[in-house]
Amino acid sequence: MAGRSCAGRLSGRQMLVVGATLFSMFFGAGNLILPPLLGAQAGQEALPALAGFLVSAIGLPVLGIVAVALAGDLKQLAGRVSGWFAALFAVLVYLAIGPCLAIPRTSSTAFEMLAPLLPAGVSPQAASAVFSCVFFAVAFALALKPGKLSHVLGRVSAPALIVLIVCVVASSVAAPLGSAQPAVEPYTNAPAVQGFVNGYQTMDLLAALCFGIVIALNVRDMGVEKPARVAFEISRAGVVAGVLMLLIYCGLGCVGVVTSAAVPGAGNGAQLLVAAAQEHFGVAGTVIVAAIFLIACLNVCTGLISSCGSYFAETFPRVPYVAWAAAFAVFSCAVSNLGLTAIIAFSVPLLGALYPVAIVLVLMGMASRLVDRVPQVWKWVVGLVAAESVAVSLRDAFAAGMWLPFDVLPAADLGLSWVVPALAGVAAGVAHALIAQRRAAA
Repeated sequence: MAGRSCAGRLSGRQMLVVGATLFSMFFGAGNLILPPLLGAQAGQEALPALAGFLVSAIGLPVLGIVAVALAGDLKQLAGRVSGWFAALFAVLVYLAIGPCLAIPRTSSTAFEMLAPLLPAGVSPQAASAVFSCVFFAVAFALALKPGKLSHVLGRVSAPALIVLIVCVVASSVAAPLGSAQPAVEPYTNAPAVQGFVNGYQTMDLLAALCFGIVIALNVRDMGVEKPARVAFEISRAGVVAGVLMLLIYCGLGCVGVVTSAAVPGAGNGAQLLVAAAQEHFGVAGTVIVAAIFLIACLNVCTGLISSCGSYFAETFPRVPYVAWAAAFAVFSCAVSNLGLTAIIAFSVPLLGALYPVAIVLVLMGMASRLVDRVPQVWKWVVGLVAAESVAVSLRDAFAAGMWLPFDVLPAADLGLSWVVPALAGVAAGVAHALIAQRRAAA
């Protein structure tokens, strides 16, 4: 049968399609905006800053894909801590990167880039409402068959997105608008660490924990059935997606470096991309950038609706997948028009609380054969990191400037105050295990 794998494994072409599908599910507006802004602000320090960014924005998500594939799914990975934690953490992650933030934001961001192309006299509010309805209707239609996403995202939209980005990057590198400028805050001090922390903003590690469920459906649709082989193919897809993101991120970072002189004080990467595209392609440059954002946002929206719908349909089977997907699409459409600011204000602290926990879960998942020998480590590490990240996120959201004991920890000023609690959790878990062994032997 055409399109089916041979001998229970994906061919090279199929693997590229699945990897491109995963890439397109990851690569949204934030992924487009952050690298150019990093390049512009880091300037002459762009190389170490970009290296740090790549570690957290690509390395961690790829490890997340592999860790979840090895464990089976997110609930099985988090279940090493406890059953109730796995259920709670999975729901919070899916809601945080789904209808509570990322899905509604895809429509509003895409419309912002299309707004300059509206005819004179058209009401922006009315146009935004119509656009969001059409946008989410298309995303919902594409998400109706999550196991077939590779047919659209992997074969059509991902290649189109890559071609458009290459046009902007290649023109900027071939005819730069300026030279690298001196670094500005926050990259004047420890640029590699700042790049690493700023990579959190892509939120791709949390997405990586969720996308495996849909990628597995696409791998099985291509004829791979054995669980171990499915996990292997998902991991390979993660590597392909990581390589694509690496190339694109480096290119977009270069755009920021060579365009910053022409757009001094740029507040976001979109301004830099628009300036570069307009300089090299004229009015068509605005259309190209708008198309890039539209395709990227639609890809991510479709992937998130599919992933969230699949997870909740699996967790609560009395409600079918179509109903969950429709509910997420309708809710996100309403939020994008009525309450996006408020929902973002709620979701950002939630994401800040979840991210360090996700990092330690993935790192321990990659070393699960070793960590499982001392199962107490799972509980201690996650418990201490969660306590730190939740406390700091609540402080930053509701009492900015208030002192916390975590503020005295190394690298707290860089957003890495969770590292010491994680190491302390390892030590506490090992001590706990030794005490339990001695009691059992007594």
